Amino acid sequence: MPASAATKLHPLHAKAPALSAIPGYFFQPTRLLRVYQRQYLRPDLVAGLTVGVVSLPQGIAFALLAGLPAEMGIYTSIIAAMVGALWGSSNQLSTGPTNSSSLLVFSVLLPIAIPGSAAYIAAAGMLAVMAGALRVLMGMARLGVLINFVSDSVIVGFTAGAGVLIIVGQLRTLLGLDFPSSPRLVETASNLALHIHEIHWLSALLGIGTIVAALLIRRFRRSLPAPLIAMGLSGVVVAIFNLPQYGVAVLSALTRSLPPLTDLSQLSFRMVSDLSPGALALAVIGLIEALSIARAIAAQTGQRLDSNQEFVGQGLANIAAGMLSGYPSSGSFNRSALNLEAGARTPMASIFSGLVVLVIVFIFAPLAVYIPLPAIAALLVLSAFTMINRKEMVRIWQSTQGDRLIMVATIGATLFLPLQFAVLTGVLLSLVYYIWRTSLPHVFPVVPDQNFAHLVHQIDDQGQPRRPSCPQLAILEIRGDLYFGAAPHVEEMILAVRAANPWQRFLLLRMVSVDQIDISGIHMLEGIVRSYREQGGDVFLVRVQPPVFAFMRATGFVELLGRDHLLDEDTAITQLFYRVLDPAICIYECEVKVFKECQNLPKQRLPAGLTLRTDQPTLAMPTVAPPALWAQLHSPAPPLICDVREPREFQRAHIPGAQLLPLPKVLAGPASLPRDRRIVLTCRSGRRSLRAAQALAQQGYTSVAVLEGGLLAWEAAGLLEAVDLKEDL
Repeated sequence: MPASAATKLHPLHAKAPALSAIPGYFFQPTRLLRVYQRQYLRPDLVAGLTVGVVSLPQGIAFALLAGLPAEMGIYTSIIAAMVGALWGSSNQLSTGPTNSSSLLVFSVLLPIAIPGSAAYIAAAGMLAVMAGALRVLMGMARLGVLINFVSDSVIVGFTAGAGVLIIVGQLRTLLGLDFPSSPRLVETASNLALHIHEIHWLSALLGIGTIVAALLIRRFRRSLPAPLIAMGLSGVVVAIFNLPQYGVAVLSALTRSLPPLTDLSQLSFRMVSDLSPGALALAVIGLIEALSIARAIAAQTGQRLDSNQEFVGQGLANIAAGMLSGYPSSGSFNRSALNLEAGARTPMASIFSGLVVLVIVFIFAPLAVYIPLPAIAALLVLSAFTMINRKEMVRIWQSTQGDRLIMVATIGATLFLPLQFAVLTGVLLSLVYYIWRTSLPHVFPVVPDQNFAHLVHQIDDQGQPRRPSCPQLAILEIRGDLYFGAAPHVEEMILAVRAANPWQRFLLLRMVSVDQIDISGIHMLEGIVRSYREQGGDVFLVRVQPPVFAFMRATGFVELLGRDHLLDEDTAITQLFYRVLDPAICIYECEVKVFKECQNLPKQRLPAGLTLRTDQPTLAMPTVAPPALWAQLHSPAPPLICDVREPREFQRAHIPGAQLLPLPKVLAGPASLPRDRRIVLTCRSGRRSLRAAQALAQQGYTSVAVLEGGLLAWEAAGLLEAVDLKEDL
């Protein structure tokens, strides 16, 4: 179906609130029929016929794998395919019995009832109903997003482990051995070793021949239904040579009837209680399996999926199958891929496939007595082998350590634990890994690149520093959300950077990758701000996302921080350099030039034994505004103007009549200045002047003031400056 038509299938879910959308989930068939077009009929019929002839042998094989009568696999292939298509979301997803769900059903039911008994069959139906109800509830609660938090490593690990279990388990039937079936790998392998001398060679040859025939058909004519043809050929061999009389096991006759209601009278409250963990595992693994397949197909077709609608569709498919003599189902990858390849345009193709299975059963049911069980086991082994996605396993192994751990742990749990617990173990590990990852956001220092155009990671891919960091200003980028689980880690990382660089009194936080914040994150930022301010520093933020800023404003953090501390990234460094950082440290003690603004700074060395980093100005000194100083200079008793900048700066421009007195001379002291005359100190912005004024006050000078705003303010007031022409000589 074209993307435009597919989008029309879900007009109610895009904007509707959760509660008002619930009834809409159950009206999906009406939307499907309303947008269906005549040109879709032929490709959907062709795809339905193609998938239907494959679904029949798979349904029989998967039912036997679950320890159930072949009819239950057929009924599930009919009902689940049709109901899942009508109420699902994907245009090409084929719902029905699958390898993994059948093996999981067998693992859940075997401790509860004897395979093939009425109680076992009833428990399988109830298991489908319970798993389906859980899926429907999850869809109605709009929990489709939760599937995103389960790693693909869980599916890859579980299907690989299940594939191994199926292969080992089916060797019993393939080789004609007689011992009780078990979902446990160790027990089955032990029995195989004990009974290997009892191989029924005729059954083994028939099973191996079925595998060879299916592989050859698949190799030379992929468009043909290889499983159906291989099974048919084995049935012909059985009929011609009357192999059952030589000990080859065959199917019993299939019933020609519509799916009857499941007899649930065999169930008890205790049995239903025992089924609960398995139902939960089936619900989860089935949803992950179906959604993964649907998304993989949607990536090729461009269809927009509704995860919640798919939850409901898969749930209703299981409920219907459980009530009508079926068992738990899920999305099938190979049938869905075949459906897409055969040209399916809408979910009607899956409906047609269910009808095709029904027609074939009514016509060919009596011939089932010629289908040998070793051939079915052979097809299951082939199918299970494809479940072990070696290419994807290699990709996961080469990815992150967490994905590797999840995959290996899920495989191990699948092989050695009851399958329902193996599934939940993998899901739990996936969620724990997600929580662990999100609770450890990356906090790393950034510096300007060589062209001073962008901020880049200070440490490159080879672990080497691109550029040194500023001795006064730490620039850190937080990559991840600031919620209660992550805030302590971020605070710890910031404080660790500060402890390693105690002279960096100022902090610039880059928040571009912080999309969410909660009250714990606010409390963490408040603590960081207080910590820096208590040490005479400050904190500034850039690139704060709108939702984060809105929360900061609502909780009062913006007021605490100050709106002027939320800077524009393009001008943040310039603003901090000229208005916040101590230029005396930049000139006299900083040996690196990190920022563009540093490049033209005069660099001087302080006298031996003199340092600025621990000698921060603490006294409040008198100031004088530029217009007032201009007036005082033209009074009968003008003050003495001392410029504490470096000679190169002084030569460029200074206040007329000013005397050059570089800051190092003032700090080294004692200064040779008149004590009976008012002294006004100037520099570029007033910060060096404040440091010099404090030093003079400590030397006993009592009439000292600082030009407010320095020469920047003097220039802004439009006052006259003097220029030393010797600068260009």
